[in-house]
Amino acid sequence: MENNLKEGYKRNLPVTTKRYCQMLRIVPETIEEYKYWHNSKNIWKEIPLGIQKAGILDMEIYLIDNISFMIVETPLDFDWDEAFGRLATYERQAEWEAFIGKFQKATEGQRSEEKWVLIERVFSLVEALKQ
Repeated sequence: MENNLKEGYKRNLPVTTKRYCQMLRIVPETIEEYKYWHNSKNIWKEIPLGIQKAGILDMEIYLIDNISFMIVETPLDFDWDEAFGRLATYERQAEWEAFIGKFQKATEGQRSEEKWVLIERVFSLVEALKQ
């Protein structure tokens, strides 16, 4: 599935949210397979259902070279540690982490929130315009 990146990605979130950004490195030889398994037609149905059940409103993963970048949108009262602790117990989640882990440059056996590195925001247009 080829996208025209300059057209952007439509967003429809009706509430004020919190956003988290994370990254991890992908094993270069596995990038196409990584993309295949994250395609909405190929991902195991239990995985997005579990993500939603954990309280995440939206999650997107972007890829440049061998760096995978994730954006997570949550309600304002979202508790990161509690939600990801619950997510790890949901149906097929551990199996998915083991399966998808072969594409990721991470230590074997790490849970999702242990592999992905949270990224610090250094600029916000909205905040800058308030000054």
